[in-house]
Amino acid sequence: MSVRNLCLAILSFGDATGYEIRKESTEGRFSYFDDASFGSIYPALARLESEGLVTVREEPQAGKPARKVYSITDGGRDELIRSLCEPAAPDNFKSPFLLVALNAARLPPDVIRRALDRRKAQVHEELRLLMDNEKDKECGHTGSKWIRDYGIACMNSTLAYLDEHGEALIKIAEDAAKPVAAAAE
Repeated sequence: MSVRNLCLAILSFGDATGYEIRKESTEGRFSYFDDASFGSIYPALARLESEGLVTVREEPQAGKPARKVYSITDGGRDELIRSLCEPAAPDNFKSPFLLVALNAARLPPDVIRRALDRRKAQVHEELRLLMDNEKDKECGHTGSKWIRDYGIACMNSTLAYLDEHGEALIKIAEDAAKPVAAAAE
């Protein structure tokens, strides 16, 4: 999904400022779909406006500059649907933890153990956020419920794998450390 489509998708749920779009795309319910930064959101919004796919209005604020609020147009909704009908790119998964796991034989066992503990804590926190988000639980949008449940299933599967196979990763580091210890004697 492009930043352009991410902006249209967010706006299809309601009007938003650029800041709100960024927050939804980095921390909110749209953070699972694609990476978006201020540097990519505002140019995308400007292009969408020039193409007539979104409109912008300024709302005055006391003691502050007016804020720009973006709204999707009917043409923007049509463009979003058209683009979502195209074959989706493969999911993009990146994990700094997996880079540590890849190098387990080069790292001390305590480093691997801490990395596993941190990853489990991160997954538990992500799971807590998915389970506790009342806004998503009460959302009448069936697609939102489905993806929330999908995320919960993925997090539970990750935790189960780490619990079942984490010791094997630590053993890789321990086994690699043995020859070093034996050579030192």
